[in-house]
Amino acid sequence: MEATEAAEKIREAAEQERAEHEAIERFRVRAAIIIAVLAGLLAIASVGGENAAKEMTNSNIRASDTWAFYQAKNIRQTSNQLAADALESMLLVNGATLSEEARQDIQRKIERYRQTAARYESEPDPNEPDNPLKGEGKRELSAQARYWENKRDHAEAQDRNFDYAQGLFQIAVVLGSVAIVAVSRPILALAVALGGVATLLMLNGFFLWFSLPGGNGLH
Repeated sequence: MEATEAAEKIREAAEQERAEHEAIERFRVRAAIIIAVLAGLLAIASVGGENAAKEMTNSNIRASDTWAFYQAKNIRQTSNQLAADALESMLLVNGATLSEEARQDIQRKIERYRQTAARYESEPDPNEPDNPLKGEGKRELSAQARYWENKRDHAEAQDRNFDYAQGLFQIAVVLGSVAIVAVSRPILALAVALGGVATLLMLNGFFLWFSLPGGNGLH
């Protein structure tokens, strides 16, 4: 082999090695950018999940408190109804022996008990009488409790999406790091695929386009 041919082969080998090195560096740069994007999306999913969890907890507390208030109203309403019934029974049994003034006094008490019981059934807010989410009657409290239950279920559905998204993003970041070390395009492709699924779940966490299996079916 002549010196010129040997030099040419050495130059070609060096150029090939340099090209391979540059290709590896480009791959690693792209992989690093992908990992950075995945990490950013993971942060967004984490914030969304934290907000959904807070909303779920707050709504559950509000629903429980409202139902407790509803039960207290129901007990008071029942007490007034029983008191009115007892007085009416007394009038029927002893009405003939009572004076007119006593009968009228008892009748006023009966009417007052009945009015109070009716007010407990429905007591709209005087400023917004047509808004069922305002007011302190049983009907209004029931609507308010269901409103908070719906908000809780909505937040729970969001939280499930964010939880899955965070898990997949974390796996994708790990795979991306492995791909850089191993210079493996298939592993990087898998990381990108998982990141795509995680992104879809994250967006679904915000918008609830579809329900996850086992979810509550809210949209």
